[in-house]
Amino acid sequence: MALDSSWFTEPVEATGTAFSLKLGEKLHEEQTPYQKIEIFRTETFGYLMSIDGCTMVSTRDNFLYHEMMSHVALNSHPDPQNVVVVGGGDCGTLREVLKHPEVRKATQVEIDERVTRLAEQYFPELCTANNDPRATLFFGDGIQWMKDAAPGSIDLIIIDSTDPVGPAEGLFGKKFYLDCLKALKPNGMLVQQSESPLLHLPLISEMHQTMRVAGFAQTHLFTFPQPLYPSGWWSGSIACKSAGALAERLDASAVQALDAQYYNAAIHRGAFALPNYVAKALA
Repeated sequence: MALDSSWFTEPVEATGTAFSLKLGEKLHEEQTPYQKIEIFRTETFGYLMSIDGCTMVSTRDNFLYHEMMSHVALNSHPDPQNVVVVGGGDCGTLREVLKHPEVRKATQVEIDERVTRLAEQYFPELCTANNDPRATLFFGDGIQWMKDAAPGSIDLIIIDSTDPVGPAEGLFGKKFYLDCLKALKPNGMLVQQSESPLLHLPLISEMHQTMRVAGFAQTHLFTFPQPLYPSGWWSGSIACKSAGALAERLDASAVQALDAQYYNAAIHRGAFALPNYVAKALA
């Protein structure tokens, strides 16, 4: 929503916060069967996509989210050959996933095709891997897709969703986690965006508890900066089907080949270092 026509502002009543960007102009607006999508040109963050009034992706800072939601998990799995991205309609996470030569198949399951088609128009740099022969774009319900997935067929599931409301609400529940657990191979992992450790710690704690109740052997939290989202400090949660230490596939040449703007081996290791109050809440 906007305070006036020259600013995009996303207020969050529950946390008493707001984030604003100075606008150039609105380029697109449509109501799909699922949500309202708007595209703006901003003065300092390039293009901005918002969904239902919430910031989703910008030209300037999307690399932080896409790199951390993909490379941290991929380099924590011993051999991620079959990867599924649930959500991620802007295709940035898919692009990062397919930078890994060990990935043989990557499926993106997005409920709203219009998100992807608008990303192709306004964020084409995020869609450069859409025609990769290893990539499959499936437009439909991610909850049903995961329920129908063959047992023990997936190495890594990346839940690149909006906040746990509306179409994404079911992606944060026990039933969905049970279906993910069934679809994962014995050493499989799930990673999910998990909001701000500063503003949403109770939600993060509940997520980890629900993942464990569903049967995941262990969970881990990692954090990273994300100016576009509430508080500017975001997180991802990894749930492992089997117990044991996370892999650390941080070969220097392989990490360099990712051509990342933010992610590197030191960032990977440091992302798992948690402030005392966060670690205590997740213990």
